[in-house]
Amino acid sequence: MDSQKQLAHRFTQMCENCQIPTTLVEDHSAGDLICTNCGLVLEARTIDESTEWRTFSNSDGNSQDPSRVGGPTNPLLRDGGLSTVIGKGDSSGSAATALARLQHRGSNPDRNLISAFSAIGEMADRLGLVPTIKDRANENYRDIAEHKSIRGRSASAIHAACLYIACRQEDRPRTFKEICSVARDTNTREIGRCFSFITKALHNKLQNELNQHTLRPGD
Repeated sequence: MDSQKQLAHRFTQMCENCQIPTTLVEDHSAGDLICTNCGLVLEARTIDESTEWRTFSNSDGNSQDPSRVGGPTNPLLRDGGLSTVIGKGDSSGSAATALARLQHRGSNPDRNLISAFSAIGEMADRLGLVPTIKDRANENYRDIAEHKSIRGRSASAIHAACLYIACRQEDRPRTFKEICSVARDTNTREIGRCFSFITKALHNKLQNELNQHTLRPGD
């Protein structure tokens, strides 16, 4: 019984993507910290899941209350998610307001990534896909988002294509029609075009993983 609790510990904490206190799951076996509301992996492959505390002392020797060191990070975000994290137990209205302001600042380099990860997570949840596929899709989007040629393309179709590729990477393929059924404001043809664009742009990364499948945009 105790060992099972250690493998999947649940607690409530502010999620930087949802911007509300949500239930997070600590999967000790996989080393992941996952938001059960949006599916975002807040921290992956952690070494020590226990809370880190450090006591800071004044020069006169009087110690203060311990303060939390570090917080959930997302390795797919440029700043590791540190700019959008609220520590455990900090669920005040002022903290949530500050987080909302930070999320909408134009200078936040991860704003578009967080939005994309949320959209991908919603599609994956509606299809009942496992978290590893979400992670793959997020990684695919992070890689393709760095290409300037992504501008002018349908964001929804790009998200859907990243998820379609991730399903094939994890050997759980879905058809374009299935992916399109949970995507917004796009169609199978546009998803197929974005699939072709992504596989060409990330050719070196994806060629070995996708060469055993054929592209059929009409599926």
